[in-house]
Amino acid sequence: MSGTSVLCQSHLLSLPNNPPQNSELNAKFNEQGWLSLLKRCKSMEEFKQVHAQILKLGLFWDSFCGSNLVATCALSRWGSMEYACSIFRQIEEPGSFEYNTMIRGNVNNMNLEKALLLYVEMLEKGIEHDNFTYPFVLKACSLLGALKEGVQIHGQVFKAGLEDDTYVQNGLISMYGKCGEIKHACDVFEQMDERSVASWSSIIGAHASVELWQDCLMLLGDMSNEGRHRAEESILVSALSACTHLGSPDIGRCIHGILLRNISELNVVVKTSLIDMYVKCGNLEKGLCVFQNMAVKNRYSYTVMISGLAFHGRGREALRVFCEMVEEGLAPDDVVYVGVLSACSHAGLVNEGLQCFNRMQLVHKIKPTIQHYGCMVDLMGRAGMLKEAYELIKGMQIKPNDVIWRSLLSACKVHLNLEIGEIAAENIFTLNQHNPGDYLVLASMYARAQKWTDVARIRTQMAEKHLVQTPGFSLVEANRKVHKFVSQDKSQPECDTVYEMIHQMEWQLKFEGYAPDTSQVLLDVDEEEKKQRLKYHSQKLAIAFALIQTSEGSPIRISRNLRMCSDCHTYTKFISMIYEREISVRDRNRFHHFKDGTCSCKDYW
Repeated sequence: MSGTSVLCQSHLLSLPNNPPQNSELNAKFNEQGWLSLLKRCKSMEEFKQVHAQILKLGLFWDSFCGSNLVATCALSRWGSMEYACSIFRQIEEPGSFEYNTMIRGNVNNMNLEKALLLYVEMLEKGIEHDNFTYPFVLKACSLLGALKEGVQIHGQVFKAGLEDDTYVQNGLISMYGKCGEIKHACDVFEQMDERSVASWSSIIGAHASVELWQDCLMLLGDMSNEGRHRAEESILVSALSACTHLGSPDIGRCIHGILLRNISELNVVVKTSLIDMYVKCGNLEKGLCVFQNMAVKNRYSYTVMISGLAFHGRGREALRVFCEMVEEGLAPDDVVYVGVLSACSHAGLVNEGLQCFNRMQLVHKIKPTIQHYGCMVDLMGRAGMLKEAYELIKGMQIKPNDVIWRSLLSACKVHLNLEIGEIAAENIFTLNQHNPGDYLVLASMYARAQKWTDVARIRTQMAEKHLVQTPGFSLVEANRKVHKFVSQDKSQPECDTVYEMIHQMEWQLKFEGYAPDTSQVLLDVDEEEKKQRLKYHSQKLAIAFALIQTSEGSPIRISRNLRMCSDCHTYTKFISMIYEREISVRDRNRFHHFKDGTCSCKDYW
């Protein structure tokens, strides 16, 4: 076997035939030659060649050399943490630089426990930890949700006298935010003498982590008003998430404009966030426009677009996008198939949904999860195939959870099948007795069947278990501000004007033939009382407010936390015709677009 050095097999990394030994030239090579070669490495194979030559020349024991070997191997995109660790352990007395490098590399590679153990090792050996140590140690705590360890590290920050270091403070804000301790995150932020753009990114991201979406937008406004920093990409992505959850397309469009003005080329992640914001705020066409103009799409982009089309009841288009994805060579995963099956469910594509469910298992070898079964039960339930849905549940390969049975129960309510509905409810209560919505759906079915004794029994059970239904509310955007309404709401400053508008709308509705669906009221009261309770549902108040506050002919967009009742659905169809407005309502996980007296769901919901 030839004894030629493997290093000489690479033209890229060739060295002099007779490298100098123990001389001034050797020192020069130490600083320039091997360091230059390390920087030129583009793979582990090339790196190992340089490592081998350094060992051969006896240069490894130079602390500067060892440090750079560890840093190159641990932090390069092509590197190996396992190999970096083997080099690190050969260094006789590693210092803070080497430890910081290994901690950072392990965090980047999601070896989070190893990163924390290295930090503990630093403490035990008395090695100085500095402002380069803490940001990555705190990031490890953030990703692990390790609040207890994060608090202990915060104590070490004080001991090290680094509590005023901006980088460390940013790490603390992110850690507390990701761990759900938003008050502590705010305390650190408020105590900062100097805030960088990363500080604003950390505090906005912290609020996003605990879904305080309104606060995210307020903080973005505070940063803009301060006028010292330009919002960077991560801040704007968090703000887009806030707009998505608040149903605030106008602010979302403003953020899109800021992105276009300040960033020359938006990456796939940002564009996908824009698509998600537009489709979930009701502007599907704009989301489609962003998607179609993407030069590069990944699987997540397709997933968001397919799910968005599903939200809007455009099932056939979702299937076309799915086919495009497969043709592009992107293999679908279980998440993509949830979107596809959901699209079939919302559009009533029963045969297509069954075919996709079978193709998922037979062609793409994806084992159905509880989410896939949930989509199939929903698909069959919406189509009135209640017995088939029940049989599917009984034949599931995994144990059905309360979500599966809840989907069947909801379908039974729509199709007035009390027999299967009671079976579904019985299974739900075996698995989960603490969801008030389940009791109310069953009570609603008993009320429709005029079984008031059973309604009273369910209500008594709820009272005994201290169950209170989450109040329904509707959000509507007007004048770039999001307004919240609950049923019978009189807390708004414009309350009197809104209620007067409700009365005007009522007269118009009577002329068009609208009749309130009092079956939606679960109380054994007279018809007039039921009508009064229906009149001031949160969605109706939100529509009245929007008609007053927005310009004539402009679209109205509403987001709800609960599914709308059939009376609100009928009511909104009439209003869209009478006032010539396009009204979109986000009903939990789908959209209804009302225009000229019809709904995009074609009353299939």
